[in-house]
Amino acid sequence: MSKTKAIIPQLKIEERILLVRGEKVIIDADLADFYGVPTKRLNEQVKRNKKRFPEDFIFQLTADEKSELVANCDHLAKLKYSKALPFAFTEHGAIMAASVLNSTRAVNVSVFIVRAFIRLRQTIAEHREIARKIEKLERKIAEHDEQILNVLEAIHQLMAPSGKPRRKIGYVKEKQTTYGKKRTKN
Repeated sequence: MSKTKAIIPQLKIEERILLVRGEKVIIDADLADFYGVPTKRLNEQVKRNKKRFPEDFIFQLTADEKSELVANCDHLAKLKYSKALPFAFTEHGAIMAASVLNSTRAVNVSVFIVRAFIRLRQTIAEHREIARKIEKLERKIAEHDEQILNVLEAIHQLMAPSGKPRRKIGYVKEKQTTYGKKRTKN
């Protein structure tokens, strides 16, 4: 399979994928820029083909979400003065937008957008796997810590003097009485 030269670098697309309402999305201004059309034209085509864009493909941001995006994303600063609330396209919405635009560039770029979403999913999955492994190690270390503490406690108990006197170990020398008879110690 031959690799085609990217129209838009994949890293640039990945940087524009944002997390809004727990969904990975691309804002309409970015998507229009990728597809080489004005944002107004993209949104017109979406409105004309409303049936192709269910709620899980596209949603409109609230005023609070818009101001948060403008504050956190420098490249979206131009939205600050826009009266219209932007739309957020999920992966499937971005693909559908390419199909309603029906331009060669939109079709070609949609492939790169899909790849960017896939790479993002893989990265998230890798992070989850790493987090799972770290959690497993932490549990194992906690078990070992508990076992080590038990061993140390047992050693301390063995080292502590007991309350009752110990019987001496070893040979006991016999004592001589004054009368010359030997007596053993009891």
